[in-house]
Amino acid sequence: MSPNRTRGQNAGLTRQAILEAALALADRDGLKALSMRRIGQELGVEAMSLYQHVANKDALLDGLVEQIFTQAAPPLAEAVSWQEGLREYARALLRILLAHPNVISLVVSRPAITPQNHRLMENALHTLRAAGLPPERALDMLYAVTGFVVGHVAILAGGGDEGSPARGMRPIPEEELRQTPLLAQATRVRQSSGSDPRFDFALEAMLRGFETL
Repeated sequence: MSPNRTRGQNAGLTRQAILEAALALADRDGLKALSMRRIGQELGVEAMSLYQHVANKDALLDGLVEQIFTQAAPPLAEAVSWQEGLREYARALLRILLAHPNVISLVVSRPAITPQNHRLMENALHTLRAAGLPPERALDMLYAVTGFVVGHVAILAGGGDEGSPARGMRPIPEEELRQTPLLAQATRVRQSSGSDPRFDFALEAMLRGFETL
């Protein structure tokens, strides 16, 4: 597809298409590869045509954060309870972040402030209020769950830096474990579980704490 299209030929270009192309580019080549020129090449359009839909680089980065949270939008309305809805949201956000490791640092450093993110939050608050929770408490719960998941993934990714090893998953050397028998026992149980019991334990403790408030 030729990048030398006219304004009329770019009529089918949308903000969503730009954000999807940007996320795919970040997944493949990292955040440093993001530029209007590169995204235009991905879409086969002139870079200037992108500014009709995305105002600037900051708006583009905010849109990438939006894409992550849109994919993991709180499924509260369909859940059997608000507890299950928050549980599903936490696990979905964990899964989405791990699927896009190159944008973890972006999610850590930029607030989700686009109109789409605000609509997602508003929908979640409506559902939680219908379950009997005051909006201010419901908002605290959403932020707590989101912050927990993002922080957990950032630790696994070594602080959220692109290309860094998952330090949170690095095995402890055997010679160190021989000097710390309780740590060795706990580590072996964790490694044999095949899942992430530390994440599950903290999430369940948080949800049970919410129930007591």
